[in-house]
Amino acid sequence: MKRYLPFIIVGAVALATLGSGAMLYRAKRPHLLTIPTDKNVSGKGAAESVHVRGNPDAPVTLEEFGDFQCPPCGSMAGFIDRLLKEYHPNLKVIFRNFPLPVHKFAREAALAAEAAGLQGHYWEMHEVLYREQAVWSKADNAQELFHSYAGMLGLNLDQFKKDMQSEKVRERVDSDQERGNSLGVKSTPTVFINNQEVAPNEKTPNGLRATINAALKQKPSKA
Repeated sequence: MKRYLPFIIVGAVALATLGSGAMLYRAKRPHLLTIPTDKNVSGKGAAESVHVRGNPDAPVTLEEFGDFQCPPCGSMAGFIDRLLKEYHPNLKVIFRNFPLPVHKFAREAALAAEAAGLQGHYWEMHEVLYREQAVWSKADNAQELFHSYAGMLGLNLDQFKKDMQSEKVRERVDSDQERGNSLGVKSTPTVFINNQEVAPNEKTPNGLRATINAALKQKPSKA
């Protein structure tokens, strides 16, 4: 028995190491969020604050919580535009304002987008804010730039300024943030596809395409 003891010990150590390695791997796997059924948004006849692009009857919904001053969100915005074209009519996109406290002008930017939305130009302001992100995020007075963007989009500037300060616009931004908080959103961009959070390493062009393709296989298109 003594002759086999060293091998038994080595084997036990190897199994223990393997087991601890598996536990470590599981611990490192991200905990992905899920949108409960009662919080699902169809994009059709939903609350006024929901901003939807694409076919409202699409079988796949991409819901993003974004921050206008977040550089990765800016990069993702352009790609999501391409996805909408690639997957039409099978994809719709919902954008939620989720300004982070670490970004000085993020909340003001969200207010600007919502104020533009009251004049029917939410997505145009959304595009401008991301395109000009490097400019206004470093400005001394970002609000002046937001006003200039509103003028460039042909908005009623006096109304835009009033709306940026209005309770209605603040409530819209707060509503999106409350939704994100209730789901456990902590960072931006956080993306859900058909109510399942996309893993951090899948928030790439190929990763999002793969996730959308998988969702299409699970649910037949209504188009």
